[in-house]
Amino acid sequence: MGKLNIFEITFSNPQGVFYGGQIIHGHVTVELNAEIKMRGIRLHFEGGARVHWTERHSSGSGKSRRTVTRHYSSSETYFNHTLVLFGKGPEQKGEDPVLQAGRYTYPFSFQLPSGIPSSYESFTGRVRYSVGGVIDRPWKFDHTTRRAFTVVDPLDLNLEPMATKGASANDEKTLCCLCCKSGPISCMFKLNRLGYVPGEVIPITGEINNSSRRKMTSSFADIRMTVQYHATTKTRTRCNIVSKIWHGAIEPGDSDMWNGDHLPVPPLPPSGLRGCRIIDIRYTAVLNVVPSGLAFDLVVPIDILIGSIPLQAVAQQYGPPPPLSGNSIPMQPSAPSNMGLPPPSYAECAFGKVNIREESDNEHTRGNMDFAPVYSYYNWNQHEANTFVPVTEQETE
Repeated sequence: MGKLNIFEITFSNPQGVFYGGQIIHGHVTVELNAEIKMRGIRLHFEGGARVHWTERHSSGSGKSRRTVTRHYSSSETYFNHTLVLFGKGPEQKGEDPVLQAGRYTYPFSFQLPSGIPSSYESFTGRVRYSVGGVIDRPWKFDHTTRRAFTVVDPLDLNLEPMATKGASANDEKTLCCLCCKSGPISCMFKLNRLGYVPGEVIPITGEINNSSRRKMTSSFADIRMTVQYHATTKTRTRCNIVSKIWHGAIEPGDSDMWNGDHLPVPPLPPSGLRGCRIIDIRYTAVLNVVPSGLAFDLVVPIDILIGSIPLQAVAQQYGPPPPLSGNSIPMQPSAPSNMGLPPPSYAECAFGKVNIREESDNEHTRGNMDFAPVYSYYNWNQHEANTFVPVTEQETE
């Protein structure tokens, strides 16, 4: 057994969910089996965004053909703060103290800046917040530990004029059938409002008319999350389908009605990712018609807004919140006030956990390196928050 038995970070708020401007309280536990000489014990609070991807580019031809890998990246920092819990800071001089065997608890507090963006994790980009601990030992490997936490941007739909407005859209297309034009397929799509919070359902209203000679395989409604990642010299756009419901086939000459079918809104970061200049998120509700054979889908989109705080008029319809599911955790008392509204629970992001190991970490870094942000989730419709799984991911220009 080594000299260090326990080195862990604990938040007073066990959910690890915070808001910009809030003070994080917690403590660090250190348990030693034998004395250790050290420069000190420090905490490092870090928050920032990063975008990175690679592309392969070829030039020339024949024997002169060359392929190179180009890196595209950008980053921004929201805070970077070091707190000394015991001993000396990294630049301080003097004798190195010795910590005797035993169990020690070091309280800490740190105030988050206001206006920072919600946590977000993906393969191409991220907004990540964490607390790292180090036991700095002279002439030996340091002991390190790290814990990530979630920041939620309280995007209030009551302050967004777009949220209460309705919208409609329609489109049609003509298919070719054995070199002859067929009649059109048409789609009308309507939403009675545009603002929603995770846990709600979007009532899908629409009408599809198949005036062609071809069978429509199916129709489906989905929520699309379009993310733009801005590197210093280029932008990459990714599109995920994050929720989906569907209807069956439509025969030639027939029609299909969508009469308020419920499209669930899974746990997602708020629209826009406010406060972040290198990642932008927008959401679209889409009604799709899928022709049989070789043909592109008929796609009718309407932009929507995903917030953290629901519309008062909508929330009041549900009264007191229902019991929380096993996948949700209650709202902490220090969250921003949304008077008169039932509080949310929090649910793990629809995309699941990612590995958050940094380049500065090694195999000896302690702490849970599998992390998923959690988002406000209003469990009014009794959905299991962890049943929403991304369906596809596509890159768009």
